[in-house]
Amino acid sequence: MAELAGKVALVTGAARNIGRAIALELAAGGAAVMGVALSDNAGLGEMVEAVAVEGGQAASQLADVTDPASVRAAVEATLARFGRIDILVNNAAIRGEVAFEAMTLAQWHQVLGVTLDGPFLCAQAALEALTASGTGAIVNIGGLTAYTGAKQRAHVVTAKAGLDGLTKALAQELAERQITVNLVSPGLIDTVRGGHSAAEPEHHKRHATLVGRRGRPQEVAAMVRYLAGPTARYVTGQTLHVNGGAYLP
Repeated sequence: MAELAGKVALVTGAARNIGRAIALELAAGGAAVMGVALSDNAGLGEMVEAVAVEGGQAASQLADVTDPASVRAAVEATLARFGRIDILVNNAAIRGEVAFEAMTLAQWHQVLGVTLDGPFLCAQAALEALTASGTGAIVNIGGLTAYTGAKQRAHVVTAKAGLDGLTKALAQELAERQITVNLVSPGLIDTVRGGHSAAEPEHHKRHATLVGRRGRPQEVAAMVRYLAGPTARYVTGQTLHVNGGAYLP
C-alpha cells in the first residue's frame, strides 16, 4: 500500500531508534523522506541506505533544531531535493536524569531547546510548504512522563508537557490551512540509548505495561504513518498514546 505516494516527509532525529523507524515507515508508505539529525551522519546514511534497498527515496541533512538558520537550511534542502513538504515529524529530543536541586539552568534550557523550541522552529520554517501541500500534517513525538511525571526529569517532563500544549495550539491555528497537528506519545519502548540518555531512566522501573512487554519503535512509527496519511484527515489536536497500557488517560 502506497497511501503516501507523492508526499514528502521531513523527520527530525531520524538517525536511530524511533526516528529512524518513522523514516522507514513513511518511506514504506510511499513518501520521500528527508532525515535530519544533529551530528550522526553515519546513522542518517544507514537510514537512507535502508530506504533505498526497499526502493524508496530518502536524503539526509545535519541540522541543529534549536538554531533558526540551521532549521531553515534543512527545510530549504528538502525543497531543493524533493520540491515540497507534506509531512513534518518533530521527533528530535534529548533526555537525561538529574536531581532538581542539582539541575543547572543550562541543562534546563538544553532539553527545552531541543524538545520544545525545535518543533516551534521547524513548524514555522516548514509552514509555507505545508500550507501549499493542501494536506499538510505535523506529528510531534511526546513522552509518557509528560502525563505521569518522573523523578529527576523536571526538564524532560516540562518540555514534553509543553509539546502537548503546542500541538493543541497549532491544531487550532493551522486548521484553516488544512494542516493537521497531532502528538504521538510513546512509553517504555525498546531503544538503544546513548549520549544524554545512556542509562535506562528510573521511571521505566516503576511503570509496567498491560501487555507484558516493551514496545518496538516500529509500533510508534505505524501510528505516525497513520496520522500522516489520507485516512486521518479528520484527526487533529489529539494525543495518541503508544505504551502498552502503561498509562491510561
